[in-house]
Amino acid sequence: MGEIWRARHRMLARPLAINLIRPELLGVGGPVEAAALVGRFQREAEATAALHSSHPVSLHDFGVTQEGVFYYVMELLEGLDLESLVKRFGAVPPERAVHLLTQACESLAEAHAEGLIHRDVKPANMVTCHWGRKWDFVKVLDFGLVKAAWNLGEDDRLTTEGVIPGTPAFMAPEAALGGRTLDARVDIYGLGCVAYWLLTGQRVFTGQTPMEVVLHHVKTEPEPPSRRVAWPIPESLEGLVLSCLAKDPELRPPSAEWLADRLAESPIAPLWTAQRAREWWEQNVLSVAVRTPVAGPADVATQIETRIAIAQGAPARSAHAPFVTGDGGSGVTWPYFRAYQDATSCTPESLDENE
Repeated sequence: MGEIWRARHRMLARPLAINLIRPELLGVGGPVEAAALVGRFQREAEATAALHSSHPVSLHDFGVTQEGVFYYVMELLEGLDLESLVKRFGAVPPERAVHLLTQACESLAEAHAEGLIHRDVKPANMVTCHWGRKWDFVKVLDFGLVKAAWNLGEDDRLTTEGVIPGTPAFMAPEAALGGRTLDARVDIYGLGCVAYWLLTGQRVFTGQTPMEVVLHHVKTEPEPPSRRVAWPIPESLEGLVLSCLAKDPELRPPSAEWLADRLAESPIAPLWTAQRAREWWEQNVLSVAVRTPVAGPADVATQIETRIAIAQGAPARSAHAPFVTGDGGSGVTWPYFRAYQDATSCTPESLDENE
């Protein structure tokens, strides 16, 4: 949600990603909504910074400009989110799904131990990447809907009053229905949806509208993944996935840590080796990588703001460069960003909330 810019720290020469969130591009109707939105992203930054394992994306800094644009500076990942992975290459082998899901569980287990609930677990918020000497290393992103389980209260309005938090295609029934305090088991349900996507290349439920999808999550029993595909899925793994998708939270795995342990115990877990992961990346990603010219900041900003405006049904409008190398931009004051340079490319996040 926003503009993702590639940058490099002037002193450390470290590649980074800068996420800019402009309230006006998101249809914010006034200063109260804008303040709530800034509060949401500040909470995401604080929640991410509080986690210490290697699987949540690392956060280096965040703040708000004089114009009310929220920004945070993150590590730059070299990889694919799980949404793009399956769309480009199809469903993954069960042993690779186990490998990816186990790492996601470890990230969420740490968050849950700190009293944090993600509430928007989905493939687009998980990136498999080349991280150090590791391949197929999972990073969990976007803690923007995070809640402190020990401090919900009136702060819940930060996710916008009257709007269900989360993404319909991956939403737990109790999150859709409301009326009860949510706990870590909403994330377990989301992991079940992610597992289903990895194993089958399909959503658990589809519909003509987001509300139809939500109602399926509330009322309809999921079809076993093995009935959706022509290849075998181990019965034990399928059982774990379906238990994550139980309508009653009491029937789901009790914790992400427990689920990680069960996945690691699967007989197929050792089959996705470091060598297989490296070979897959070398054959499918590195060998076909093509270097393309990078657009200038103004061109990139125009493309992004135009795409977002069109997606929202608004007329396209011209844009100025939100960031000029190190010295500020024509419409936004960036005193802090003098520490960064070469901010010349970025990619807009997908506006997929109908899913």
